[in-house]
Amino acid sequence: MTIRLATVFGGSGFVGRHLVQRLAARGWRVRVAVRDPDRAAFLKPMGDVGQIVAIRTDITSPASTAAAVEGAQWVVNAVGILTEHGRSRFQSIHVDGAANVAAAAKEAGATGLAHVSAIGADAASPSDYARSKAAAEEAVRAAFPAAVILRPSVVFGPEDDFLNRFASMSSVSPFLPVIVTRGFRLWPAAGSAGCPLFGDGGIRLQPVFVGDVAEAVIAALSSPAHAGRTFELGGPRTYSLKEIMELVLRATGRRRLLLPLPVSVARIQAELLQYLPSRPLTPDQVRLLGRDNVVSEGVPGLADLGVAATSAETVVPGYLSRFRNPYAPAA
Repeated sequence: MTIRLATVFGGSGFVGRHLVQRLAARGWRVRVAVRDPDRAAFLKPMGDVGQIVAIRTDITSPASTAAAVEGAQWVVNAVGILTEHGRSRFQSIHVDGAANVAAAAKEAGATGLAHVSAIGADAASPSDYARSKAAAEEAVRAAFPAAVILRPSVVFGPEDDFLNRFASMSSVSPFLPVIVTRGFRLWPAAGSAGCPLFGDGGIRLQPVFVGDVAEAVIAALSSPAHAGRTFELGGPRTYSLKEIMELVLRATGRRRLLLPLPVSVARIQAELLQYLPSRPLTPDQVRLLGRDNVVSEGVPGLADLGVAATSAETVVPGYLSRFRNPYAPAA
């Protein structure tokens, strides 16, 4: 029996843990390359004894990444950061790290490499995050031309830091902010009968279920026909940021005021909030919010990989139930 080995960089992260679980279920041995193996111990029960092994890896070190991919047929890079802190910089983690993984996978003779990027990766973006994602894709292609690049929209699921954050806010705050980038007015325009406080409702998002992203990675690596291609992964529906907040409120059974927040005000808030330990909002994130986060027309996506997109309405109420108003009527 041929032993199949996959190395997953960032395997203890949000997307990585779901991918590790699915690989193990398909009989793969999984080597989880992480900074702290002890914090990845929760992955072991997802497979048989010895099937999932976490090893200490520094993605910024060529030698460390080379050791992590030795003998692996598949290599997946699911490492990413949303904000910079300490020594974790977009250049070192996203760009240099991705280049190290791709070069190591090529040198080790891996048959497949999947790089998890993000929708919005663009060398011309005003966001440092988005520019670093584009530079990472370029570095991966240069080192491993047959790599598959997957660009998910915002990812939702039980451990996400997106819908869970808004749900947590709704349990303590009387309002939820909606950053409005286009069409915001405090007074009616000439000849207008209304005052569009929310403009167009904020940026447009196409949230994709974390399980679908994990399945997409496996599907992309399972067929040679996908080698060298780029896929953009989005869910079955596009939402405005205001509609996202309304989804959270329905799932939690809460009634909260939605407060339109002009992007100019958000920039000022971000200048202050970036210095808090948790960095809830940074100037770079506000710049990122200036562009929609939806799949591009004509770019292959989940359907081309044979993955049926999961709707947020079927999953979100289940994992946001812990924030649900105990006095709300049954959903």
